[in-house]
Amino acid sequence: MDALRQIFFQECEEQLAELETGLLEIQSGGSDPEIVNAVFRAVHSIKGGAGAFALEDLVRFAHVFETVLDEVRKGKLAASEHVLAIMLRAADVLADLVRVARDGGSVDDARIGTATDELASLSGAPAAAHGGASETEAEEEDFAFTPVAVAFPAFDEVATEPEPAVNEFTITFKPHASLYSSANEPVVLLRELERLGEMSVACDVTEVPLLTDLDAEGSYLAWTITLKTTHCEDDVRGIFEFVDGDCDLTIEGTAGVSAAGEDEIEALLRRIREEAEAPVEDAASETIAVETAVIEAAADEFSSTDEAVAAPAPVHDAKLAIVPAEPLPAAQKAEAPKADKAASGEAAQQTIRVDLDRVDRLMNLVGELVINQAMLSQRLAEAGLSRSSDFATGLDEFEQLTRDIQEGVMAIRAQPVKSVFQRMPRLVREVAAATGKKVRLVTEGEGTEVDKTVIERLADPLTHMIRNAIDHGLEKPEVRAANGKREEGLVRLSATHRSGRIVIDIADDGAGINRPRVRAIAEDKGLIPANAQLTDEEIDNLIFLPGFSTASTISDISGRGVGMDVVKRSIQALGGRVSISSRPGEGSTFTLSLPLTLAVLYGMVVTVGDQTLVVPLTSIIETLKPKPGDVHGFGGDSRVIALRNNFVPLIDVGRELGYRTQIVDPGAGVALLVESDGGAQSALLVDAIQGQRQVVIKSLEENYGRVPGIAAATILGDGRVALILDVDAVVAGARNGGLASDNLLALAG
Repeated sequence: MDALRQIFFQECEEQLAELETGLLEIQSGGSDPEIVNAVFRAVHSIKGGAGAFALEDLVRFAHVFETVLDEVRKGKLAASEHVLAIMLRAADVLADLVRVARDGGSVDDARIGTATDELASLSGAPAAAHGGASETEAEEEDFAFTPVAVAFPAFDEVATEPEPAVNEFTITFKPHASLYSSANEPVVLLRELERLGEMSVACDVTEVPLLTDLDAEGSYLAWTITLKTTHCEDDVRGIFEFVDGDCDLTIEGTAGVSAAGEDEIEALLRRIREEAEAPVEDAASETIAVETAVIEAAADEFSSTDEAVAAPAPVHDAKLAIVPAEPLPAAQKAEAPKADKAASGEAAQQTIRVDLDRVDRLMNLVGELVINQAMLSQRLAEAGLSRSSDFATGLDEFEQLTRDIQEGVMAIRAQPVKSVFQRMPRLVREVAAATGKKVRLVTEGEGTEVDKTVIERLADPLTHMIRNAIDHGLEKPEVRAANGKREEGLVRLSATHRSGRIVIDIADDGAGINRPRVRAIAEDKGLIPANAQLTDEEIDNLIFLPGFSTASTISDISGRGVGMDVVKRSIQALGGRVSISSRPGEGSTFTLSLPLTLAVLYGMVVTVGDQTLVVPLTSIIETLKPKPGDVHGFGGDSRVIALRNNFVPLIDVGRELGYRTQIVDPGAGVALLVESDGGAQSALLVDAIQGQRQVVIKSLEENYGRVPGIAAATILGDGRVALILDVDAVVAGARNGGLASDNLLALAG
């Protein structure tokens, strides 16, 4: 049962994500009925699974939530802004109930009660109990129509209560193995069926193999059920909705109307026709003409319906109110074609769940395979064998196969950032409520894929930055209105692939960074000297210093001086960088640039002094041999190189890393033109290029310690350790006075 519970809670995470995504799509104006159906199915699935594990609190709340969603699905309740706000709060409560059921703890009863009352009020019944209009009264008030009274002669029949029609269904049910693996149990389904009426069950065991051939995870049993019930076929199918696609299911049988009911319906229709064709006797009594063809069509539809209908009891001196039928809701109109499509067509994509530890172990083994392949290539070069030999050809094929395996494993580890982005709407709602601001979150590029390890460590930095954007970036609604802006602030979260990296932008349309105030606070806290000459970029980066905060008071959201420095350290630990772009009065954009994977990279192997380094290929634009006339001095030891009518800083990697102290002749080395995250170009001067190679990333910080200017390490084909250069850190260090400088601005930038 523990394994089944784990699977159930894993599926709950997926259902909750689908629930919130669907509600946000509807809030953004999505009108596809399938979105509403998907949201309904998500809550229904959570409720069904929770019932199997006796999670009563979760079942009760999900049932109330499901009822409201069913009203929306049927077109009886409009998905207004007020309704969606209530449902989004309910989705948060549902997520908390799932978390408590999985991890233990409790959810505030008052919060659950408030959410339950809000949901229940949407159905109309509680409103009537508190003095509001009932659902029927509301419909009559909204519908501008005066019913027409039509008098009938007394019926000869005695008024009796008709007996409900009894339907008989034959159900064949054969589970697939996937039904059991997803924590479902046929006995629970049969028990639910029994509640609908009188049931007899026969179990088919003909496919059960001998014990020696039995697969413990296989599915061999099938059931044939005969059910007599007053419920319709839709109610019967609803029992199996949770296992749709995980079983073979057929339901045969027709819904019926009792004989007495048929006679009374015919009599009623006959009298309606006679009354409609009768001449008008009283001019003061308003009548209407009823088309016979319409009545007959309605009778045909009535007799062919799948649901059992209880005919109205005969009455004397009856009054008939003829009211136009409501148009079929769009959601119901779209149900049939979508169901046909699901039945006819496309098979669902098959997936399996694998522990991440297993994938990590596989990735490590592939890394060792890459290293061994590099060692074999090194041995081949040292042995002086011809590249055209059979051995060399076989090694080339082995290298290609190794690369294909590595890319395949990386594809398994790749996950869309959607799983992280989906956590942010709830955060935005909570922070907006706490700060009294109106905020709209827009997400883009949710399908952008990145290594699973990177995704897991993105949640905390993004949480801090979203909170910061709302609390410090966006103004109060009244301030925004006074400045000619919309009262609702906008926060945009986007992800894209760029130059072999993933770039995530967190942008707001707030007031931007108040640079004079930021500088003054940094001076008051002693973080910078009072006479420091700082650029706008350097002032912006002061917010990343430990202990820095612009909040005047400490709250649950901010004011303690921790957050943005944690963000910077977290991103740097992933081999990434944070940059800021801010325009006063228009807003700010924080850009995170991260490697796609923490496992392997393609790099250029270079020599600097007596050391071998690896420079990521994604950072290199081109390589060139500097000419003496192209290199110029620029203040002290700084140099620039002329490149296509432009001057680019020339950075000696050996001096920056402390491998040498002397200035070397640029003409004796090679320049690597690189581009940093902000788009600025620099030229890195190295001694020589050994070649390009795929290398396996090994964490230097975990195995040794943090080294300025170095992102990680790798093992070369000859068994030596080579350091992987952190291009952005080297460029930033050269700009701020060196990697070894104790200048706080260097730490911030």
